[in-house]
Amino acid sequence: MTPDFSDDGRGVAIVAFAQTRHRADTAEVSEVEMLLPVLEDVLGQVGLKAGEIDFTCSGSSDYLAGRAFSFTMALDGVGAWPPISESHVEMDGAWALYEAWVKLLTGDAETALVYSYGKSSPGRVRDVMTRQLDPYYVAPLWPDAVSLAALQAQALIDAGETDERALAGVAARSRAAAADNPYAQLGGPADLDPGQLLGDDYLVRPLRRHDVPPVGDGAAAIVLAAGNTARRLCSRPAWIRGMDHRIEAHSLGVRDLTDSPSTRLAAERAGAFRQPVDTAELHAPFTSQEVVLRKALRLGDGVDVNPSGGALAAHPVMAAGLIRLGEAASRIHRCASDRALAHATSGPCLQQNLVAVLEGDPA
Repeated sequence: MTPDFSDDGRGVAIVAFAQTRHRADTAEVSEVEMLLPVLEDVLGQVGLKAGEIDFTCSGSSDYLAGRAFSFTMALDGVGAWPPISESHVEMDGAWALYEAWVKLLTGDAETALVYSYGKSSPGRVRDVMTRQLDPYYVAPLWPDAVSLAALQAQALIDAGETDERALAGVAARSRAAAADNPYAQLGGPADLDPGQLLGDDYLVRPLRRHDVPPVGDGAAAIVLAAGNTARRLCSRPAWIRGMDHRIEAHSLGVRDLTDSPSTRLAAERAGAFRQPVDTAELHAPFTSQEVVLRKALRLGDGVDVNPSGGALAAHPVMAAGLIRLGEAASRIHRCASDRALAHATSGPCLQQNLVAVLEGDPA
């Protein structure tokens, strides 16, 4: 949806972003211990205390935590006393940010804290994610996320839209970009030859190890603020000019896996096609999914795609989408971008997609 901004400056902006240094395993800390430094960092950037935040919203997954209502434990890191206005979504943190954004647009709050976290290392995340599939016909077959993404990749190859070398090029570019990202889990040299990656073993054909995101743990947090409060807290706020999310059919058999109409519709509703963007942070956990998203979002060669390295460099489940929003906003904060697009996904083969358009004030 694209709100109608009036002259009162009631726009909503991302004013601060923080994240963990994403790692393959954080067994030595709990979710709360992993989250606490991130919350301290993001609030410190804007000089606020938790008690000064009007609304708090989080995203996480009980499946990953292995216990019901696990998000209530994370509130120990936020501080729930005195009582706070709080909400939670069993989704990636990008959807928690959407809820907080709507809250601020209504005028019910001036500031919001959004955070998300996920620890994939304790179990086998490829199996855990099968629980989101159709429980009658698909889930009993136990097709894991990599196998489903391989079906999508093969469909793209069969349609002539990509090939294995092109997918290796996506991975090489992402790793090269991640070399400058101190928070990334994986990186690589700037001159990495895609041909070298083609020697990797297949995980599920046609996907090789470099086509698949790393398993790891991490957390992220964002502070939103409205109108003049945003200008007071941040020298160059990343204004959210529009944001929308759409979902496709649950059954993979009725979808064209080479396309993403839900992404395209969300982008249209968010106003992404009204003006060109210079940066795009895409939540594409698999190299083949970047091919689908580039087409759906009409991204040309002049757009800097995933300058952070993207989800191929670090993929903490339930936080990776929120990180895309934070990374895009950070580029606006430091004047590396003027108009950026951020994308988040959930579900198998890009089933549900969120698109946000961010802009900075003229430099």
